[in-house]
Amino acid sequence: MRRHSRKKNVVLAVLLLIGGLYYISHSFLIADPTKPQEVIPVELSWQAERLVKKDSWVEQGDYLPLNVSYQLLAGAPSAQQRYLSIGISSVKRKKGSYLIPTLQSLFSQSSPGERSSMVVVLLLADFDVVWRVGTVQEIKTTFAVELEQGQLVVLHVPQDVYPPITGLKRNYNDAPERVSFRSKQNLDYSFLIHYSAGLGRYYLQLEDDVFSAKNFLSTIKRRVEEQEVKKTTWTMLEFSALGYIGKLYKSAHLPLLARFLFLFYQEMPCDWLMSHFRVLLTQKETIIFKPSLFQHMGTFSSFQGTYNKLKDKDFEEDFYSNPSAEVYSDMSAYKKHIPKLAWDAGEGFFWGRSPESGNYLTVVFTDPAVLTGIFVETGSGGKDLLESAQVELGHDVINTEKQEKSCKEFQSLGTLENGKFEMQEMDKMYPTASSCLRIKVTVGQKDWVIIKKIRVTTKLSKPPNQSKE
Repeated sequence: MRRHSRKKNVVLAVLLLIGGLYYISHSFLIADPTKPQEVIPVELSWQAERLVKKDSWVEQGDYLPLNVSYQLLAGAPSAQQRYLSIGISSVKRKKGSYLIPTLQSLFSQSSPGERSSMVVVLLLADFDVVWRVGTVQEIKTTFAVELEQGQLVVLHVPQDVYPPITGLKRNYNDAPERVSFRSKQNLDYSFLIHYSAGLGRYYLQLEDDVFSAKNFLSTIKRRVEEQEVKKTTWTMLEFSALGYIGKLYKSAHLPLLARFLFLFYQEMPCDWLMSHFRVLLTQKETIIFKPSLFQHMGTFSSFQGTYNKLKDKDFEEDFYSNPSAEVYSDMSAYKKHIPKLAWDAGEGFFWGRSPESGNYLTVVFTDPAVLTGIFVETGSGGKDLLESAQVELGHDVINTEKQEKSCKEFQSLGTLENGKFEMQEMDKMYPTASSCLRIKVTVGQKDWVIIKKIRVTTKLSKPPNQSKE
């Protein structure tokens, strides 16, 4: 009886197997002739391994494993660690695309030495293979040299690696579509940061619609050095006040940050999560530097193509355009707010006590230059404006009785209006080289004065190197 039952079960199993195979083959072989068949382009990719230095305790002990399969779509990272890795995640937008201009800005605003010290890691995070293939082809055409020199790497993470991104809980009463978008964005950043760990000593998070200031890497390096001298704990330095743009991390923190974003991906937007991560790693206050090094250029958001006019008011593209110079003033400076701070790049400014008619601030160039543009800004928050003054160009440097340098003769360019002065294309009207720039007070005032910034462009200022070396 037992033998008969076994035989019957075997026969039943065989019949079920044959029926299943028939159903599968029938489903694949008999296609609906009325349904158009999608043509999927060939996407050339291969599996990419992470080049990780296990400086983090998370990696050393393989704690909180994060197993991600990467497809390398273009380029290959150098085995040698760079100073800075820059992470960008990009998806298909309903309106407009800013990815190529963003990449062009990063490379064109950097010197050859700066480009060799960085690697841009781009994650194409959209599941539309047609868009990915087209984007990769455009990148290969536009950035062939950067790809060859290991300065640009293009990745993709397959959809089956992602945890659920729909049907999630609706924190903050966000619409389901919004929750899915921001949750997937957290996962995109998690995978991007996870891959970038070890590629650079420091990691910079950007978005795919930003414009960068000239020589931003050198500025970041200088700021990091200044911060390290203070010997205070820091987790994140901010070089833009906007969203998840311009945030700098130490490479050793990336494995933990990647897992943090992954674990809490459905809880809140990425820029909120990053603030919690900073606090958890004992950095209580934000450390943000001005002027900002990155400006949001996008007009339309990557979320449903909605209009987005967000701009960083502290951004300065020509952050390092001022030529070498000495700065003098006969206005009494308050504490350490000396005249030179109005000229130098950075957060500093000149703060003088109540100016009188005839007071001046004079900039004497190390080498005479043909000026093409001038911008002067005074005051802060509507206070301490320089109310009455004129801006002048000078020629023929002389030594004064006050043991200062100045110019023998000056010519007026115009007067400040509402505490500001701006002039462009100056070389058409003033084609000869100038040696001095002077701001001269024409009417005294009781209020103190802040000269926040003086920025000039000259014909001696070389544009970013555009050649492909």
